[in-house]
Amino acid sequence: MSYQHTRNRVRDKPKTAQQDNIDKQILCLHKAMAEKLIANHHYIPQVMETIEVRYESGKMRHGAYLFWTSLMEHIHQPELFMATILEDSSQIIKYRRQTVFVGVLTESERNEALEINLFQ
Repeated sequence: MSYQHTRNRVRDKPKTAQQDNIDKQILCLHKAMAEKLIANHHYIPQVMETIEVRYESGKMRHGAYLFWTSLMEHIHQPELFMATILEDSSQIIKYRRQTVFVGVLTESERNEALEINLFQ
């Protein structure tokens, strides 16, 4: 007989159409943000500062902190960086919903990324 956490059963609920759409938009935005981060390394200190501030203020749990800092350590390996941030696992989707890539895209870049990627 195994012990099951009730929290796991809640996580297995199917997504609504609205949640699925939001996740697709977030994925499109992360693709654009990741490409811009790889091309423009001057955003890296800003992202690292966001990670540190959120962690120190208690807005980020240790697991998320480890994920984001490890991901940023691999920014110089574009294939690995992109594959990780765009991974279709429930945990990465959760992390993308609480992104640390704030301020990387301008509003016009956000709109362009959504238009290009969502309507292909």
